[in-house]
Amino acid sequence: MTEPVPEPELEGVRNFRDVGGLPTTDGRRVKPGKLFRSGHLAHATETDAEFLASLGLHTIFDFRNNADHALEGLDVELPGVRNVNIPLSDPADGKEFWKMVRDGGVEQLRGLLGDGKAADRMADSYRAMIENRTAEHSRVVHALAEDSVPALMHCAAGKDRAGLSIAVTLLALGVEREAIVADYLESNAPHRRYRVRRGSEAPEARSPEVMELLAPLFDARAEYLTAAFDAIDTYWGGVDRYLAEGLGLSSETLGRLRDRLLDR
Repeated sequence: MTEPVPEPELEGVRNFRDVGGLPTTDGRRVKPGKLFRSGHLAHATETDAEFLASLGLHTIFDFRNNADHALEGLDVELPGVRNVNIPLSDPADGKEFWKMVRDGGVEQLRGLLGDGKAADRMADSYRAMIENRTAEHSRVVHALAEDSVPALMHCAAGKDRAGLSIAVTLLALGVEREAIVADYLESNAPHRRYRVRRGSEAPEARSPEVMELLAPLFDARAEYLTAAFDAIDTYWGGVDRYLAEGLGLSSETLGRLRDRLLDR
C-alpha cells in the first residue's frame, strides 16, 4: 500500500492531513491520497495552492457558513476542482457569541464559558450535528460514493464541522472508532491549531485565565466526538441503522463508497 501524502508545510492553510491508512474493523485500510481534511483555504498562498492542485482533487467540501465567509473569505479557486458549500452549524454559532469570544472581558467570559459551560456547549453541538444534520452528511457520503474522490473536507479550523463529517465518513467505511478519535485529536498539534482571535492586543485580552476559558472551544477533545457517537447509539441504536435510516445509505452505495476509498 502506498503511504499517505506527507504533511506539507503550508503557510496559509492549517490542519491539513491525509486520512489514508486508518484501519477498518474488517482488516482493510483507507486508501492514501483519496480523502483529506484541513482548515479553510481562504488564505492559501500561491505555493499552498500549487500543492493542493497537485493532489488531483475532484471536490472540496466547505462546511462553513456565511458568517465564516464574511470573516475569513472564500476559498481560493483551484483549477478543475469542484467547490461544494454545505453549511453546518458552528459549535460556537451566533454572531453575539463570537463577538463575546473576541471582545468579552474576563468577567463576561466566566459567565458565558466558565464552570464547564464551554465544554458542555461543544459536546451538545456535536450531538446536534449528528441528530439534525443527517441530510447534509448523507449528501457528502453519497457524493463520495458516486464521483467526488479525491476529496478535501474543511470548515474554519478543520476541527469540528469537518472533523465530524470526516468521522461520519470513516464510520461508513467501517473504520474503528478508536482510530477515528485518534485522527480527530491530531488537530491539537500546535502547528495545526486555529489561531484564537481576540479584538484587543492588550495583555489582559489574552491572559492565562481568558485563554483557559476559551480553550474548550478551540480544543479537539475526545469527549466531543464521543458525544456524537453516543447520539448515534442512542438515537439510532448503532452505526448500521444510522447509516441506513439516518443517511439513507443502501448496501450498494456503501459498497461503492468502500470500493472507492478502501484498499482491497
